[in-house]
Amino acid sequence: MKKSIFILMIIPLLILISCKSKNNSSEKMKIISVLQSQQNAWNRGDIEEYMNGYLRSDSLRFASGGNIRYGWNETLSAYKKGYPSKSKMGNLIFGDIKTDILSDKYALVFGKWKLERRTDHPSGLFTLLFIKTKDGWRIAADHTSSAKDN
Repeated sequence: MKKSIFILMIIPLLILISCKSKNNSSEKMKIISVLQSQQNAWNRGDIEEYMNGYLRSDSLRFASGGNIRYGWNETLSAYKKGYPSKSKMGNLIFGDIKTDILSDKYALVFGKWKLERRTDHPSGLFTLLFIKTKDGWRIAADHTSSAKDN
């Protein structure tokens, strides 16, 4: 009798966990899709399209190279200044991506980046805070670092 009651109590919990896991998997795929779209846009030399992965807001936070920038427009300007041509942009490769869904609205993504260019191959790590908007998942905060051995 106690086993029957335990089984009746545990089954709904297992179903709930299973459903949550499937939802997380779907949300993770949506986030990966944003990163894949960014990578493709970068590799075409299209910085504006690359920026579509970011939250189009003054609250966007981008930290890199000891600097913090706020806002979508300021981030776009910095990218255009730092990467004025396709040869400076190179070919972007994202790797070792780990996505943690924190809630229905937030996700944390860790990964590696690498640029393949004719003269060098800079690389590093990134940490992204994604927020789910009416337009889908967007990067609300980006902390990108460079590896020292480039």
